[in-house]
Amino acid sequence: MPALSLREKLEILADAAKYDASCASSGTSRRTALGGRGMGSTEGMGICHSYAPDGRCISLLKILLTNFCQYDCAFCINRRSSSVRRARFTVDEVVRLTLGFYARNYIEGLFLSSGIIRSPDYTMEELVRVARTLREEHDFRGYIHLKTIPDASPELVREAGLYADRLSINIELPSAESLRALAPEKDAGRIEGSMAVLGERIAEARDASRRFAHAPRFAPAGQSTQMIVGADAADDLAILATADGLYRRHAMRRVYYSAYSPIPDASASLPPSPPPLAREHRLYQADWMLRFYGFTLQEIAAAAPGGRLPLEHDPKLAWALRHRDRFPVDVNRAPRELLLRVPGLGPKVVGRILLSRRHRTLRWADLARLVASPAKVKPFVTTPDWRPTALLDTADPLAPPPRQLSLFG
Repeated sequence: MPALSLREKLEILADAAKYDASCASSGTSRRTALGGRGMGSTEGMGICHSYAPDGRCISLLKILLTNFCQYDCAFCINRRSSSVRRARFTVDEVVRLTLGFYARNYIEGLFLSSGIIRSPDYTMEELVRVARTLREEHDFRGYIHLKTIPDASPELVREAGLYADRLSINIELPSAESLRALAPEKDAGRIEGSMAVLGERIAEARDASRRFAHAPRFAPAGQSTQMIVGADAADDLAILATADGLYRRHAMRRVYYSAYSPIPDASASLPPSPPPLAREHRLYQADWMLRFYGFTLQEIAAAAPGGRLPLEHDPKLAWALRHRDRFPVDVNRAPRELLLRVPGLGPKVVGRILLSRRHRTLRWADLARLVASPAKVKPFVTTPDWRPTALLDTADPLAPPPRQLSLFG
């Protein structure tokens, strides 16, 4: 079999990396090559977008070191028994690609994951070598996100954190039972144990940085993880309960949700079709309610009959429609906690409302200038010159939004 060129390896291993959602991606047309493809195209495989600790959106080269893997996870396209085309980068090839893309201003950093080859320690050592070479030999100042191998030695994980901005360990599925059934070589207890160690090291490094000016950094952008949605029978509340526990126990920076995508020669234990993409989107919205809006899991459960978030509404609107007695709220008097419950108001807008009303009474025109969707907010708030009529009395509290909101012009 002829040796693969560097470009062929890039095509294979960038495409293989697209299934890992723990590095956020978003579409863009910036620097698109002719026809929307080619090296450097930010719409093709290999370029993803994530966020730095200061909130900047950054472009990353997103690749696997290799898609060879000794594990046989049923949901993974790169599993041992898969017939996909295989490739493997050397450490020097990943370094050359990263520096080349960076020098051409196509990327601002690297997201690097890998299949498990030889052993977890061997794989982790190769990932660390890439980061160490970039930092120490080439003085690379860009963002680096490394995927951590759960069973790798603590010494290798510690070294990875010294070179990487963010580390992630994928929990894969929301329950230990599902993981045993679909990925028998992986162990939920060991995965979460690795997360706990990682979380402790991150917390220790942050504490040291507050006390000592030259304390070494350790994964300053924290850790993240990914759960696959729709590969098992777990409902949305079970998925959110797992995420909520990870946030509380390990100070997880972010949990990513990835809708299951059917793969060739799939196991009979997997569903034949993917879940609706709207389900993944609703999980992200509910996740934000937990992290930024002050909702509890029990409150979200009240708006998710049968454990499923409604697909026709965002979960915050669904909660508001089931708690009509809480609305409308006075934007000039309501506390921050209640304003965050208003559909269409996010933390930034609420912050602007609280700041503005210290200096003057807000009228409807003032509020409309602050929000992205005045029509969504209007039925749930009052101002001196606006008071909605009662929310539509209907037997179906989760009727589609046009029917619910059509009375409010």
